[in-house]
Amino acid sequence: MLLKYISDKFEAKFKELSEDEYADVEDKDEYEADGVFFVPQDARWSVISQAAHTPQIGKVIDDALETIERENTKLKGVLPSNYARPELDKRRLGDVVDLFTNIHMLASGDEKDLLGRVYEYCLQKFASMEGKNAGEFYTPSCIVRTIVEILQPYAGRVYDPCCGSGGMFVQSAKFIQNHQKDIN
Repeated sequence: MLLKYISDKFEAKFKELSEDEYADVEDKDEYEADGVFFVPQDARWSVISQAAHTPQIGKVIDDALETIERENTKLKGVLPSNYARPELDKRRLGDVVDLFTNIHMLASGDEKDLLGRVYEYCLQKFASMEGKNAGEFYTPSCIVRTIVEILQPYAGRVYDPCCGSGGMFVQSAKFIQNHQKDIN
């Protein structure tokens, strides 16, 4: 999911730079200036999606993650690279790659929590498939919004001991913005 998000953001900036005769599409600084991670050619989603139904998909993803880390010092040591392990079903991994290939993960307008929303969506689907024990893993966003409305977090700190996808923090920020208060 993160690879697809990073790649889509990169591709949008790449397209924008391609239309500027003075811009260099392979200059990392052009991307970093807009808060976009630079994605080297062999780590782009097009390469990953082409390998989706090959036995090497795990290695392709691991290599992409390692390459992105090398090119973006902020991500050094952060991204997992364990998709080539033998016990991971490569067919299912390829199916997941296919699912994300058809989704354009670009935020529109003031949407800043696209990854959180996608993550919550996946958690929700997992929870509905798991049955009654799934409540241990997922709190629906409507419940989180209700809790935030009751708490009215105008001042102080928001503490969420079961942070998960960070929904409590996102909903608290939205609450403050919706009530014309300074988010800082």
